[in-house]
This record gives sequence, structure tokens and C-alpha cells, in this order.
Amino acid sequence: MILDIHSVNGSKTGRTLDLPDDIFGIEPNEHTVYLAVKQYLAHQRQGTHKSKERSELSGSTRKLFKQKGTGGARRGDINSPLLYGGARVFGPKPHDYVIKLNKKVKVLARKSALSAKAKAGSIMIVEDFTLEAPKTKIFAGLMKGLGINGEKAVVVTAENDQILMKSSRNLPNIQLQRAVDLNTYQIVNAGKLVLSENSIEKIKETLA
Repeated sequence: MILDIHSVNGSKTGRTLDLPDDIFGIEPNEHTVYLAVKQYLAHQRQGTHKSKERSELSGSTRKLFKQKGTGGARRGDINSPLLYGGARVFGPKPHDYVIKLNKKVKVLARKSALSAKAKAGSIMIVEDFTLEAPKTKIFAGLMKGLGINGEKAVVVTAENDQILMKSSRNLPNIQLQRAVDLNTYQIVNAGKLVLSENSIEKIKETLA
């Protein structure tokens, strides 16, 4: 797939880049994308939820009412789940939500997500750029020049750039990410994927 290379102000440079078909041109496997997104979202959960069960509550164990003849449900002490302030039946307990996926499945998921974005025309390639100093206003202007106005976008760079990171972190819909750390959820969740020229080689190395 051949795409135009844009300058940071949004205009075409007249140069093109041929994206590898084995990464950006495969038939998307939707199930692997689903599994990768499910794993990512599951790993965001802390798993520290906890409610007290009957044996963990402090309270009198005296039986409040007789077993029969009251016309209501039978219940024992004040810790009964039937009463307000009582225990919870089969309440949540701390546990992790780790989901394991094979490396090949995760690689296929990323390739599928990238191919789907390329097919939808949601990938832009820009020249490698940097800023002299952290300036959110300048970075926002660059995004506007590329036609990104309010929609979610992930800007992918080859290496970690602290100046770009500080310039973009206050923009709610813009996320800066290194090519080696780009995951399936970020690709799927983004409306636009902005790739720097050098990041393409890093993506090739990562997904080879």
C-alpha cells in the first residue's frame, strides 16, 4: 500500500512510502483483535474489590425471631443477608483478571488492526519532527494542520521524545506512543493513526 508523506503543516511533500503488505495489507482477523482488546481492558482492572461475608461481620449471634409462625422468611442472627446491614451472599473477592495470549496471536491482532485502519484510510504518514521546547499550542496547531480536529488520534514515533510528550499530554484526544509500545486497543480506539516515517521501520522490526 502506497501512502503520501505529509509535512507537519499538513501539506503533501510529494514523496510516498510503500507500506509492507504483510503488516498493513492482510485480511483482518477480527477474533484475534477481540482477544487482544479483551486482554488489554482486563489488565486495567485492579481486582481489589471485596465485600464482607457472614463470617466476617461482627454482631450478635442471637436468633432474632423464632423459626416458624412469623409469616416471613426464616432468618438467624443480625448478620443475615436478608437484613439491612447484613452480609452479602457470594460477594466479590480480590482476584486478578490476567488473560494470557500467545505472542503470535497478539502479533496477528496488531497486524489485523493496522490493516483495518489502512483499508479505512485512517492512517497518515508525516515527516519526522520535533519541537524546540514543550508547547501544547504549537502541537495542537500541528494536529489541526493534519486535519485532526477533536477526534481521537494516536501519534506514533520511533523513539521516546520528552518534548513531544509534554506538548501533547494536555490534549485529551491525542495520545503519543512509541512504535514498539503500540498495542491493538490503541489502534482500534483511535480515529486516526499518525505515523512518523521512522516509526514504520520500528513497527516492521516489532511485528516481523
